[in-house]
Amino acid sequence: MSSSTDKTFNPQNILKSQSVIYLGIAWCVSALIFFLLFSIRPSDSDYPLWYSFGTYIFESVPFLCAAFLCYRNWNSPQIASGRNVWLGIGSGMICFFIGNIIFGWWELYFGLDPEVSPADFFYLAFYVAVGWGMFLAVLPRRLNLVLWQWVVVGCIAILGIALAALITIGAPSEVIGEAIAEAEAGATLDLPGWVIGTENFLVTFARPVNLFYIVGDVILLIIAATLLLAFWGGRFSQSWRMIAAATIALYIADMGFKYQSTYYPDYESGGILDIFYIFSGVLFMIGTVMEYDISSSRPARSSGSRRKRTRSSS
Repeated sequence: MSSSTDKTFNPQNILKSQSVIYLGIAWCVSALIFFLLFSIRPSDSDYPLWYSFGTYIFESVPFLCAAFLCYRNWNSPQIASGRNVWLGIGSGMICFFIGNIIFGWWELYFGLDPEVSPADFFYLAFYVAVGWGMFLAVLPRRLNLVLWQWVVVGCIAILGIALAALITIGAPSEVIGEAIAEAEAGATLDLPGWVIGTENFLVTFARPVNLFYIVGDVILLIIAATLLLAFWGGRFSQSWRMIAAATIALYIADMGFKYQSTYYPDYESGGILDIFYIFSGVLFMIGTVMEYDISSSRPARSSGSRRKRTRSSS
């Protein structure tokens, strides 16, 4: 009786892939309903504070959970794809979570709509860490892609670059100038001096930071497409399909945010396309826990059995 009770109330059951998948789906459905009901606002008014706060919660929690699951993978000696892979991805997840908290604080508490904010330091670190982790997943494996798969990767890369270039090159030339003017106008607001100084300093880096985001999005998109095709049909394909899908969702969300913030001067975060940030965090969660479950279920090979095979073969 005690053994069945222990199994029933084992907290590890909550972290099984099936439980995480169900929780992730429920989170996405709840977020979608929330956005569909409340994301439409009149052009001459801002979102209410409770709605903006709710969007940050929906976006941030999946990345925090994904970071925890990635670090669990990192601590597992059985993880198949390599522990450093998940150290990189997990570091990116926690960077995105911290960046979201800072950006929300900058936007909701100080009432600023910055072109660049202190949160961008963590968002940039997210790209570096996740890109490093995904590259480590590809590096030790020989990519035996056939011609049509390389064509698919090439087409995705071309489309990703074209869309990013279209949004960036077609942007109004006065966008950065408006951002600088808004930063200077912040001096007239009742804000702490260090906030105004930080805003005025960071806005000068708007162009290189935005360029980094575009390049980072395209690189992650290419790596995701390569992973999606390289792991297709293998034992670990399901987990990496989720990781690739998470990266594609992130690209859609970033391009949507970049387009709306560039072409709509009164844009405020919380639009319907921000739902893809939530999808991305949830897909990272699901892919991470799938990798852990599959790696944990692998039969362990003892060193004695390996030595026996070596002797017999010799």
